Amino acid sequence: MKNINMLEGPILKNIFIYTIPIILTGVIQLLFNAADLAVVGRYCGEISVAAVGNATIVTYFLVNLFAGFSVGAGVTAAQAIGAKDEDTLHQTVHTSMPLSVICGVVATVFGIAFSEKLLILMNTPDSVLPLSDIYIKVYFAGAIFMLIYNFGAAILRAAGDTKTPLIFLLISGVINVILNIIFVTLFDMNVVGVALATTISQAISAVLVVMLLMRRTDGCKLILSKIRIYKPQLQKIIRIGVPAGLQNALFSISNIVIQSAVNTFGDVFMSGNAVAGNIEGFIYVSLNSFMQTALNFVGQNVGAKQYKRVKKILFTCMASVFAVGIVMTTFVNVFGTTLLSIYIVDSEEAIKYGLIRLLFVGYAYCLGGVVDVVSGSLRGMGASVLPMIISIFGVCGVRILWIYTIFQMPQFHTPQCLYSSYGISYIVTLAVLLMAFLIIFKRQSSLKTI
Repeated sequence: MKNINMLEGPILKNIFIYTIPIILTGVIQLLFNAADLAVVGRYCGEISVAAVGNATIVTYFLVNLFAGFSVGAGVTAAQAIGAKDEDTLHQTVHTSMPLSVICGVVATVFGIAFSEKLLILMNTPDSVLPLSDIYIKVYFAGAIFMLIYNFGAAILRAAGDTKTPLIFLLISGVINVILNIIFVTLFDMNVVGVALATTISQAISAVLVVMLLMRRTDGCKLILSKIRIYKPQLQKIIRIGVPAGLQNALFSISNIVIQSAVNTFGDVFMSGNAVAGNIEGFIYVSLNSFMQTALNFVGQNVGAKQYKRVKKILFTCMASVFAVGIVMTTFVNVFGTTLLSIYIVDSEEAIKYGLIRLLFVGYAYCLGGVVDVVSGSLRGMGASVLPMIISIFGVCGVRILWIYTIFQMPQFHTPQCLYSSYGISYIVTLAVLLMAFLIIFKRQSSLKTI
């Protein structure tokens, strides 16, 4: 596959050529969960839909916590490529693979050990709890495969290859859908079947990405006999990856708090919220793809000391993500009832609740996409702690404060008020992140001239 040149050429054109495969990759990855919801919705009923949707909040929390390390690996690789440092790139690739396995083992142990406790903390109804718990346990049995793929894909994207990870996920996604239907309809495995199908499909994508890295001929080539932990690269991956993982995990904690509030409205509301959240996920992963683009484009150009291009990349990505978000969200809201009906066939009330979420949260994601782009750009410059701190207070802090103050008032204890926390938190965070970027950009670009 031809790699995108991030250091030269038209910025807007290269950004879209690079980003579109990432968007499609994210959409296919999200289809894993969409297929789970669609199959259980058709064959198992609304309680199973609520169970999978509820469990997804917990799985996102744990996956995001450990997947942050892959962000560190990607930035480290991108900066090495921009600086034409083959030794650092080689060490980054060979440190990333064992680190992905270690993260996968820890995620599996943590997910299986604490799933029930997290679900109880979320006020999960007794009717939903057992199914959500078993779904999470089976899902995290395959955490190693998920993280191997994430680390491998991060290396490929840092090198400018976004098409191959898309192809691999397309293959595993088709297998996932087929296995979903077989396990649920033929073997009557309910949520266990859809979780197992996801685990198997993730294992396939992990094997494929490792095989590709072994076949490369550049500095990203993986040689199994040379796999080891290189301390300097591990330290840099951790320095960038840990704050990214913590930020993602804390985002998920704020979503767990929101899910706890959602659960107070009952099973039917949970079902509508879960399906709407899944549909919105297609918007979110599409917009989040621009963050990955900004991260790698900025990373390579910082490595090459091309700071004028860095600023152009940021503002091009910001404008692009906002425009794409408006178009996608408007489409989803216009066809909301039809889309929700794909998953929910036995409750018009659940569809009504889903439409409320699509309106409020969908448009908020347009601002969220811009927030992610600025945050990704800061990480591409090597600053990972600052966007974490800003996001913790701006996104997580505002949402949690909103839910435990405004939302608790009887006159504001409504779905509309609950979902408004998304947009408000993004506005606060974006203002502070932009100021942080301008300060750090000025500092780094001035050091170049000294």
